[in-house]
Amino acid sequence: MTILSNLLLQTVALAPDAAAGAGAGGAAASSPGSTLLKFITGGGIIGYVIVALSIAAVALVVIHAIQIRRDALVPPDKLNALKSMLGEGRVEEALEYCVLPANDCYLTRILAPGLTRYLRSAFGAFELKNALEEAGAEETARLYRSTDAIGVIGSVAPLLGLLGTVQGMIGAFDTVATSAANNAGYYESLAANISIALITTFQGLVVAIPCVTIFTFFRNRIDGIASDTAQRLDELVMLLETGSAPTPAAPAPRPAGARA
Repeated sequence: MTILSNLLLQTVALAPDAAAGAGAGGAAASSPGSTLLKFITGGGIIGYVIVALSIAAVALVVIHAIQIRRDALVPPDKLNALKSMLGEGRVEEALEYCVLPANDCYLTRILAPGLTRYLRSAFGAFELKNALEEAGAEETARLYRSTDAIGVIGSVAPLLGLLGTVQGMIGAFDTVATSAANNAGYYESLAANISIALITTFQGLVVAIPCVTIFTFFRNRIDGIASDTAQRLDELVMLLETGSAPTPAAPAPRPAGARA
């Protein structure tokens, strides 16, 4: 702790000297633009890795924000078309509609296995709901896996920041160890290493906090869409049972004069 305290005190002591020696160029360097650039480029190689992860995270967030939407996963036009087909008992047509590549979505990928088992098995009507539950669980897990990359970035970024902190502190202690033999540039080297340690920690937290928040948001959105889709599927199953039920035959006319 004594060595670390001395390092921090020496860094603070360096600040007045740097301020006294700074002129117009120093004022320009402290502008908001240059400060932001320092936070981006001042973390060394590990800092550049964190910046690259932040760019990848932004791209993933945009992609998932477009894909994980209720209207994209359960399109109203496709839902209405399936309601019409199943309500009229056109089960085979509904299955063909679901397996068409143009109609591929979260809803049709769940409904298609259920309709397939309904048509091909003698006990398909009893197995229909089990097939829908299995397909629904599989498709929901698939959506969860698609968001895992954001969660991984949110977990790895602070660890990379910690790695940069360790690297910077190692460099700072190396500077102290060699200062007795060569005092030239001692303060500059010491401050640079401590700066790397702090900047990488800052970068890692800046990337991790939004990633973890957005990852949780997408997970909750998937849960909500899955719950709503389950209700829509229950409605389709009820229509299927009603539309495929045999229509009772009309009673035959009685001959004239027959007793009731």
